[in-house]
Amino acid sequence: MGISEKFRELEKKKEKALILYISCGDPSADETIRIAKEVIDAGCDILELGLPFSDPLADGPTIQAASQRALEKGMNTDRYFEVAKKIEGVPKVCMTYYNLLLQYGLEKFCKKSKESGISGFIIPDLPLEESQDLLAVCKKNGIDLISIVSPRTDEKRIEKIAGLSRGFLYLQSTLGVTGARSSLPEELKRKIEQVKKISKIPVAVGFGVSKSEQVREIAKAGADGIIIGSALIKGIQDGRDVGSFVRGLKEATR
Repeated sequence: MGISEKFRELEKKKEKALILYISCGDPSADETIRIAKEVIDAGCDILELGLPFSDPLADGPTIQAASQRALEKGMNTDRYFEVAKKIEGVPKVCMTYYNLLLQYGLEKFCKKSKESGISGFIIPDLPLEESQDLLAVCKKNGIDLISIVSPRTDEKRIEKIAGLSRGFLYLQSTLGVTGARSSLPEELKRKIEQVKKISKIPVAVGFGVSKSEQVREIAKAGADGIIIGSALIKGIQDGRDVGSFVRGLKEATR
């Protein structure tokens, strides 16, 4: 099942998509597969599987540290695809940085992604103006290129981004890098409304989401999906009951 089909299925059930991020290779490749299975069983609808990069500009300290640990354990692009292939049950999205794709070769990267069951890419450092090459290769391989809209993105640019994006639009709830925050900005509801009016594809909100109450708040504001990364990684690190945490988040999307 692809990303669009998953959103349609959830819409019929009157649910929002719970999109969870984990860093591939942290704490190990085998543990990544185990954790992925645990979060999918607990209610994760779409899995964002991070391919670690040495200079992750958009990531907050929690995800940066997770990427660093994964790289130190020997995670690389080929091993990433091996792990991704073993994770089943939900659409998978690869989040990484453009340099890694260029080093590997766009055609080869897309082909291997498709073979590993990856449905979409999030590439935070790839500007819209430079995305044509990747868009063409993604289209050829049936992979969605998911774009990021920031709180400062104006209407004209949102139209442009939404016109080229596939799968869903990633709306940042706050400026700056990812990380769990205690409260959500007031203007978020207005931004969700604005983007929803323009976009024909689902809108998912991420950056700084960490609690069930926030998930409920974002769902009520009209978002189609909610993305959580740092809070989950911190929970894994702290040895929390990840299944129970995810079940609580999923409950808030209903």
